[in-house]
Amino acid sequence: MVKLNVRERESIQEAVRRFRKLVERSGIKKEMRRKEYYEKPSETRRRARLRAERRTRRNVLLVR
Repeated sequence: MVKLNVRERESIQEAVRRFRKLVERSGIKKEMRRKEYYEKPSETRRRARLRAERRTRRNVLLVR
């Protein structure tokens, strides 16, 4: 949960900007987008496998 205390003499625009940054950093926005539509478990596993393959490929290139 993200909490934001509005500072003294802080405009609403500045508070909203800080709130957006907090939400972005906490990962809430990314999670909401991911859960917007149902994804089959096989698709979730497939995406995780592809991400792992890309990560290992990138690490192999960096080691050489």
